[in-house]
Amino acid sequence: MNTLIYILKKEFRQIFRDPAILRMIFMMPAMQLLILPFAADYEIKNINVGIIDHDHSDYSRLLISKIEHSNYFELAAYSQSRAEGLKWVEDNKADILIEIPKNFEKTLIRENSATLALSANAVNGTKGNLGAAYALNVINEFNKNIRAEWLVLPRMNPEPIIQIDYINKFNKLSNYQHFMVPGILAILLTMVGGFLSALNIVKEKEIGTIEQLNVTPIKKYQFILGKLIPFWLMGFIILTIGLIVSYVVHGIVPGPNIGNLYLFTGIYVFAILGFGLLISNFTSTQQQAMMVAFFFMLIFILLSGLFTSIESMPAWAQTLAWINPVTYMVDVMRKILLKGAELIDIWPHIKTMIIFGILLNGLAIWTYRKQAL
Repeated sequence: MNTLIYILKKEFRQIFRDPAILRMIFMMPAMQLLILPFAADYEIKNINVGIIDHDHSDYSRLLISKIEHSNYFELAAYSQSRAEGLKWVEDNKADILIEIPKNFEKTLIRENSATLALSANAVNGTKGNLGAAYALNVINEFNKNIRAEWLVLPRMNPEPIIQIDYINKFNKLSNYQHFMVPGILAILLTMVGGFLSALNIVKEKEIGTIEQLNVTPIKKYQFILGKLIPFWLMGFIILTIGLIVSYVVHGIVPGPNIGNLYLFTGIYVFAILGFGLLISNFTSTQQQAMMVAFFFMLIFILLSGLFTSIESMPAWAQTLAWINPVTYMVDVMRKILLKGAELIDIWPHIKTMIIFGILLNGLAIWTYRKQAL
């Protein structure tokens, strides 16, 4: 026990003497939570729309006015030539193109229906598809208003209407930052825990101090615990800083079950630190450790459900996602911070993360070779 205490004292002194580590622990979470949630936003606005109006009627002008006054569209250009309109799309000046044919108003009144041409620039598939969907909503609203003007209602409406009222649960204003912040905080815990624990042992290899430790009677588990515990405690500091920034800047209130989040974070950081220590056992320099950790970190992030719903992934990717520890941390963060999940709700994730922690740290202890290098 005394041996472990001496190792811990040595590790804490080493951490607080290194300004780079302190900046990563205290400044990086705050800065990234201030910047990333505003940049990582899938809500598409300012879609450039080109209009080709062959009709010049009251109805065509009304439709164009509705598109112009939408919060999602910016009128990029206006023309009467389809060739010129397609050139806008080709030159990336327009994301979608709406063409109103000649006699649009007359056809609509006479035949009770009319056609429009809608073209989307699918080079940026997300922006093009969402832009087309937004435009269809505006056109449908325009169509609904026109029909309401035509319809002379008797006492009983001949066309049954079903009206749907909806309320958003948990994220009532559909604020995308509220969706992203918990996931980004989970990634920060992963990056700091995984990177720092991987670099810590490798740094001792480079400066030669690990050779002195290897010839001492320190047991392998004592050495690993001495490396793990300081960064495990730092994980709680990072989480606390992240929660404060989330509340002050983004207005995310942690809720009454915040203790469940700290409980799961303790288990998760324990597991991810084991992964970082495992990397350090197979690398000799900090550059190697950084590259290996970055390789896995990129996979962890992309398969965590942070940006893309796991249910939307191919079957093989979904399988990989659920053997990815970051997936569970992102899910628990969102459940507790946005839904106020109780312990019973996250208990399956806790059991899975305990298995990850035992497996990764067991492998780290087993693969660490305690011998003079």
